[in-house]
Amino acid sequence: MAYNESSENYLETILILSGKLPVVRSVDVATELGFKKSSVSIAMKNLREKQMITVSDAGYIYLTEAGRATAEMIYERHQFFSSWLMSLGVDEKTATEDACKMEHVISKESFEAIKNNIQFANTGK
Repeated sequence: MAYNESSENYLETILILSGKLPVVRSVDVATELGFKKSSVSIAMKNLREKQMITVSDAGYIYLTEAGRATAEMIYERHQFFSSWLMSLGVDEKTATEDACKMEHVISKESFEAIKNNIQFANTGK
């Protein structure tokens, strides 16, 4: 598990970029997030130390198994909360911003309960 919201955001961004780009580099992460490359380099060093990513000699960033699990968990929460809030009539920009906050603070137990309740309400199962 990542240790903080910042780490989780970086992992989620690497996951998303890895689906769009042939390889992910620090500069790609910096561009996507609008951060300075120096800030991203520090974050990548921290993620490497936590064994959430590996970085090749060529500078290509890869999620480890633990990093991918965290990234996928955060991404699932983000998608879920964004969609749910928009279905309630919240505009997309606000829903996306709020989902980004919610995805980091909710416990696994509470997230699963909300997800199951909404799925039950939508399907009656």
